[in-house]
Amino acid sequence: MISGLLSWSQHASHSVPGEYFFYFIVYSILGWLIEGLYNWHSNGTFRKDGLMKGPYKPMYGFAPLILLAMGGTSMPLPLFLAATFAVPTAVEYVTGALLKLIFRRRWWDYSDKAYQLDGHVCLLFSLYWWGLCALCIAAVHPMMTALYLLTADIWSVLLPIVVFGFAADLALTFRIRRKRGAAAGTG
Repeated sequence: MISGLLSWSQHASHSVPGEYFFYFIVYSILGWLIEGLYNWHSNGTFRKDGLMKGPYKPMYGFAPLILLAMGGTSMPLPLFLAATFAVPTAVEYVTGALLKLIFRRRWWDYSDKAYQLDGHVCLLFSLYWWGLCALCIAAVHPMMTALYLLTADIWSVLLPIVVFGFAADLALTFRIRRKRGAAAGTG
């Protein structure tokens, strides 16, 4: 059974979905780190309540994957610049709307900012995400590709553990957050 799992893991980790899951996890963790540092700078504390209990901010994982699927730096420059602005803004808006719908809670609120939409996105933070995404795809992602190639064999062993850990965190998150949302809604 273990050899079958390792065989599956090796095949899965060396596939495009396995590679993309590597990038998703790395960028989600880097997003958690970026938000922590921003929160530390803004509020004096690193840890900010996030959706998940582990060190993941999935929005930061999804936006680069969408941009990579669109062609990354092989896109013509005007399209690349438009995509690195629009994609993270759309991911943030959809995420904010879904979180509010599912959990009846906002994790951020830009209602007091200029040029905002439903409090989920605003121009200032869209500009931040634009810069971060352009930097990520143009400068950070080539390093992540090299890191993946260096660690693909190790990733083949870690992949089932990381998938299980992420899925368990997500399941726990939904269970806890739904209970809290239901309790808050019945008060």
